[in-house]
Amino acid sequence: MEAIIDFIRILTNPDRLIQLLTTVFSGWWGYALLSGIVFAETGLLVGFFLPGDSLLFTVGVVAGAGKLNIFLINLVLMAAAIIGDGVGYALGRKAGVAVFNRPDSRFFHKDHLRRTEEFYARHGGKTIIYARFVPIIRTFAPFVAGVAGMGYLRFLTFNVFGGIGWVALLTLLGYTLGSQPLVRAHFEKVILGIIVISVLPVLKEIVSARRSRQ
Repeated sequence: MEAIIDFIRILTNPDRLIQLLTTVFSGWWGYALLSGIVFAETGLLVGFFLPGDSLLFTVGVVAGAGKLNIFLINLVLMAAAIIGDGVGYALGRKAGVAVFNRPDSRFFHKDHLRRTEEFYARHGGKTIIYARFVPIIRTFAPFVAGVAGMGYLRFLTFNVFGGIGWVALLTLLGYTLGSQPLVRAHFEKVILGIIVISVLPVLKEIVSARRSRQ
């Protein structure tokens, strides 16, 4: 666990990430490492703990320092994000039949999946894009879209738009702001701020749901 936490700290610290990319993962290995992390967050369903937003911001800072090509890293990470969501969706489609064939239980009811299907039919596109910017949610949204039977071409369209927008926005923010003395002096606070902003929509939905129940 300590090794995982330390690795995450490396990914969200420009100086340590630069050291990693210039020693252990130099050249194309560095691009492969970063793209693998972005892919794993949604493609493997176990990457929910990975620092997607803060990693992309840090990558932008590192690119601004001249250690990564901003155009190339964007291209690679966009592809990884899109492919990762595609794999998550495929896993959901494959698991969908088995899930629907399960008998109802205390923790599972087919009506819940039917409501999910209806939700994705109405709002699936917005959900795929919106989920990109919310930690944990973005890990499972493509899988749920697959389980709910969302049409692939429709999913692919919003997946491409969401993946490109997510990567470009955060890396370019880091690329633009990373050289500012105030940002570098308080980088940990900036990263914390990005995380807080990312989870605010989730907290808002939780509060709204509780008020609705009341």
